[in-house]
Amino acid sequence: MAIIQWRPFRDITHWESLPTIDTLQAEMNRLFQQLSPSGNGDGELMAFIPSAELEDTPEAIHLKLEIPGLEAKDLDIQVTDRSVSISGERKSETKTEEKGAVRSEFRYGKFERIIPLPVQVKTDAAHAEYKNGILTLDLPKSAEDKKKVVKVEVK
Repeated sequence: MAIIQWRPFRDITHWESLPTIDTLQAEMNRLFQQLSPSGNGDGELMAFIPSAELEDTPEAIHLKLEIPGLEAKDLDIQVTDRSVSISGERKSETKTEEKGAVRSEFRYGKFERIIPLPVQVKTDAAHAEYKNGILTLDLPKSAEDKKKVVKVEVK
């Protein structure tokens, strides 16, 4: 990811010509346009972060992530007792035979998402399935967390 230096007053040479609100707004718009995937044709500045859905049942944690356009072999899933890390890379397959421009609004590149889990899970019993762009993870809870009930005294 590139670092962008924001210089909102780069065109000002004298203090008398301080920027107006409109000038500041234009500079902010220019900055956000540079960060957008279609702003200047350099879509690498905005990272792809898969959307996630977590369901906590008495027996397990069920996690679904929306990761379209990949194959199961392109995903790297690592489970610890308190978090899940999903990473991968969406590669561009654009080929042009003639001298022409190609415009793409798809996001390509590496991504990683680490999701903290609300309870401990059995890492060796984790199960994953990837179908139609949806990654589904079933993470059974560890026995100590399933039975864990804490009584809180009220004073």
